[in-house]
Amino acid sequence: MGYRILIAAAVGAHFAFLAFGIFGGFLAWRWRWRWLIWLHVISAGWLLVIVAAGLSCPLTWLEDRGRVGVGLAPLNGGFLDNHVAGVFYPHGYEWAAQIVVAVIVGVSWIGFAVRSKLRDRVG
Repeated sequence: MGYRILIAAAVGAHFAFLAFGIFGGFLAWRWRWRWLIWLHVISAGWLLVIVAAGLSCPLTWLEDRGRVGVGLAPLNGGFLDNHVAGVFYPHGYEWAAQIVVAVIVGVSWIGFAVRSKLRDRVG
């Protein structure tokens, strides 16, 4: 039972981190929290490094340990390969998903910067 909870927690944390890494700039924009935009920059940067360098995420390692603990083989590939590709975008179109994510992140950062400038002018 404990390993199944570990697997669920690792997958859930992955989805939460991925969602924040993509959409977190809009949270900072909405609530005008300057510290949150920096947390988002770090998160988006980590996602970029993981994808560009093909590194394994520590959460993937945890999920694989949980799988081994319940007698399953570790998954081939990372979180995106096993839980996102084929669900949120078709297999083989990772490049298109990466472009869409880059645009979303860029729009959130530009919107945050514009809104911050307007707020600074108003007072």
